[in-house]
Amino acid sequence: MIERLGIIVTVAFVLTRIPFFRRLIDQEMKVKTSHSISLMILFGCFGIIGTYTGLIVNPIEATLTKWQWYLNEDEALANSRVIGIVAAGLLGGMRIGIGAGIIAGTHRFLLGGFTAVSCGISTILAGVIAGWISRYNKKSKLVSTSTGFAVGMLAETVQMLVILLVAKSYDQAHALVMEIGLPMILANGLGTGIFILIIRTVIQEEERMGAAQSQKALRIADRTVKYMRKGLSSESAQSTCEILMREVRVKGVSITDRTHILAHVGMASDHHFAHSLIQTEATKRVIETGALLVVGKESIQCDQAECPLGAAIIAPLKQGEKTVGTLKFYFQTEKEISSILLELVKGLSDILSHQLELAEIDHQKSLVKQAEIRALQAQISPHFLFNAMNTIVSLIRINPDKARKLLISLSNFIRQNLTGTTKAYSSLREELSHVEAYLTIEEARFHDRLTVQYEIDHEALSAQVPSITLQPLIENAIKHGLKTKEEDGFLTISIKEESSYVRVSIEDNGEGMEQEVVNQLANRPVQSITGTGIGLYNINERLKKMMGEESAILIQSEKGKGTIVTFTVPCEI
Repeated sequence: MIERLGIIVTVAFVLTRIPFFRRLIDQEMKVKTSHSISLMILFGCFGIIGTYTGLIVNPIEATLTKWQWYLNEDEALANSRVIGIVAAGLLGGMRIGIGAGIIAGTHRFLLGGFTAVSCGISTILAGVIAGWISRYNKKSKLVSTSTGFAVGMLAETVQMLVILLVAKSYDQAHALVMEIGLPMILANGLGTGIFILIIRTVIQEEERMGAAQSQKALRIADRTVKYMRKGLSSESAQSTCEILMREVRVKGVSITDRTHILAHVGMASDHHFAHSLIQTEATKRVIETGALLVVGKESIQCDQAECPLGAAIIAPLKQGEKTVGTLKFYFQTEKEISSILLELVKGLSDILSHQLELAEIDHQKSLVKQAEIRALQAQISPHFLFNAMNTIVSLIRINPDKARKLLISLSNFIRQNLTGTTKAYSSLREELSHVEAYLTIEEARFHDRLTVQYEIDHEALSAQVPSITLQPLIENAIKHGLKTKEEDGFLTISIKEESSYVRVSIEDNGEGMEQEVVNQLANRPVQSITGTGIGLYNINERLKKMMGEESAILIQSEKGKGTIVTFTVPCEI
């Protein structure tokens, strides 16, 4: 029986490689009927394998036989069938446990022997027991190893009792239970525990690795932002390369613009000089195509025969859709390039590209002369950025998938902020996408304190508004209206088409304002210390100048009862 546990290790590992099984365990997907049937068959076959790999026992003659495909009337099986069924119930729930039990139990019944009926019944009961216990495992997506061990022993104990009660000959049943009962209870309990342990270990280890990579990327982003925000130059590239060299296990790091090497740190720095022209065809290809490349020693094309660099990852650095340079990580051999490291490089390339886009925004700000346009430069509030990063960092260990999703939302928010500086108008669809990226992060920060409701006429989303109009209004509602709400904070975003115009309103149930404050907001600028600086006055002035006086903002507010901010724009401009 202990020998047969090697099969458990193999099956458990194979299951962790099946994508939909992983998503089921990670609770990322709703289990469809087709998935349930697939899991029933999978675990049912696992149970059948456990039956076939069992030992045929004749309790009267006290003999053991291996690998038989049918049983005589005086024979029974010592097997590991219960492990697959218990695992099905613990991991998949009652329905999958019973389904797998029926498959494996029916097979066992057809195999024959004097315990055919009792073993068939007890196999189904094993699925019921495990499924029932899984319902009470709400604190963790995976049951503990000790729970698996205990349930495996319990299910096998029930099988021994059913054999005593149902088997045709009590004397044979009693002799069988006395001979194989204790070994099977212990072996199947141990096998179930090992099965759960393997799945837990593989999944948790991958989660820890993902969390570590995410944390490293955030740390690098935090340390490089003050340099890359200055733009792509020799000075910013040198500081960034030094940071990357300390944080990533590579032999060398370099950054280029479209024509020259800006900085090189690490191995081969004695002949890979800054300010020299790019010689590598692979680097030029990345600049032309914007696609990441992994290259070997020949493609590095170093003119030094003794150069120790034997492989490289070359990633593009972009501003918008344009590739403005490359980020290069060097290795001594291609074997040093792992899939995890490759994903990290891709992430760092995106992060540094976003920082370069922020640098471009700073440059654009210095060129804009009109006060209204300056107010709409895509500044990311340091408070918002740091709060967002702190929220993501706090989730990395406990919920890495949510941390990754928030990081994507933050990236989308920054990208859309940047896009808003390049054009005067945006569609309400683009504005709403910008708002959704912002609110995803804010809802994560506020936990259950903030509920957002959307009332959207999708036909109205093609209407045009001045770029970056909607998000500052949402930010004002949260920062100034809902900031004191300890619970039950509601924010409603409404976009409705009415005849020849579209009405946009943002309503909150926050602390509200006196009418005197409302009049002040509408008639003169009010500086914001914690916000983006894009005040209601500025937005109101731009709406009136670009859309017409009829598009002016209307503010309705009452102290203690919340605020409604409304404006209208034509359906077409």
